[in-house]
Amino acid sequence: MRAAVIGGGSWGTALASVLGGNGHETVVWAHAPDVARALSERHENPKYLPGLALPDKVRGTIDLAEALRGAELVVAVNPSHVTRAVMAEALPSLPRATPIVCATKGIENDSLLTMYEVLEEVLPPEMHPYLCCLSGPSFAKETIKRMPTAVVVASPWEKLAQKVQRIFSNDYFRVYTSIDVAGVELGGSLKNVCAIAAGISDGMGFGNNTRAAIMTRGLAELVRLAVRKGANPLTLSGLAGMGDLVLTCTGELSRNRTVGLGLGRGQSLEETLAGMNQVAEGVRTAKSAHDLARKLGVEMPLHEAIYSILYEGLAPKSALASLTSRELRSEFQLH
Repeated sequence: MRAAVIGGGSWGTALASVLGGNGHETVVWAHAPDVARALSERHENPKYLPGLALPDKVRGTIDLAEALRGAELVVAVNPSHVTRAVMAEALPSLPRATPIVCATKGIENDSLLTMYEVLEEVLPPEMHPYLCCLSGPSFAKETIKRMPTAVVVASPWEKLAQKVQRIFSNDYFRVYTSIDVAGVELGGSLKNVCAIAAGISDGMGFGNNTRAAIMTRGLAELVRLAVRKGANPLTLSGLAGMGDLVLTCTGELSRNRTVGLGLGRGQSLEETLAGMNQVAEGVRTAKSAHDLARKLGVEMPLHEAIYSILYEGLAPKSALASLTSRELRSEFQLH
C-alpha cells in the first residue's frame, strides 16, 4: 500500500521507517527541503536522526499534494502548535475514506484541545470515522534501530484501530488497540510535563526515590484530569499512560527530561531550549494542562509547579518546597 507521513521530524521519520520496513511505499512530507531531499536521495534524516538508514521504500517531498496523492494511510505527526495549520493546508489533498493516524502528543494552547480533537475541528464530519491516534513508549532512535517496543492505537471504531494495527505491526513494533481516545491522548501528552519534573529532580541531584515519587504522583494527577475528560482510568495504567511515563521520565533520549535537567542545573528555559534542535512538547503542554485543570476544577499540584517554573519564573527549589509542605492527606482520597 501507499502511506503518507505528514511531518519530517524524528518521530515522523521513525514511523515512516516502520511502514517502509513493512513493505509499504511511504512518502514523508517535510517542511525543510534539505530533509526531504536527504530522505529521497540518501534514505536518511541527517537533521534529526543522523547515521540511521531508512528502508528504500521511504522518500521525502516538500509538496503536500504529492505526499498525499494516492495515499491509503495518512499519518499526521507535526508538532502540536502547527498541527491545525498544516492539516488545514493538507485538507484539499487528503484522500477520502482513508485512515488518518494522529501521532502527535500535545494539547493545543488556546483551544485546550487534544490533537485528535483539533483534527475533528479541521476535517469535515465525513472524515471523522477514519480518525485514530497512536501513542506509547517509543523513542524514535530506538524504533529505527528496530529495538522492540509496544504502542497503542485508539479509535471509537474498533475495526479502524484493528486495520491500523495490522498495517504497523511487526516483530519489533507491537501495536495494541483501544477505544479510549481521550485516555490515550491525554496520557501521551501529560506525561511530557511529568518528564520535565523528573528531569528537574535529576538536575538538582536528587535520586531514584524522588524520581519515583514524581512519576507516581504525576500519574495520579494526569489520571484525575483524563477521567474528568471521559477517559477510562485503566488506560492510564497501560502503554499510553504508565508505559510512556516511565520511558519519558527515565530515558536519556527524552527531550522533555532534557529540558528539566537544564532547569534543575540552574539554566534558564531559553538557554535550555537553545541547545535543542527538536520540540519538547511538554513545555507547551504545561501551559495547556494548567489552563485545562483550572477550567475543569482538577487539582494538579505537580503540573502546576512545572507551569510556575516555566512561565512564572518560580525557582525549582521553591517549587519543591511548595509541594513537600502541602497538607497531609490520604493517597487516593481525590480519585
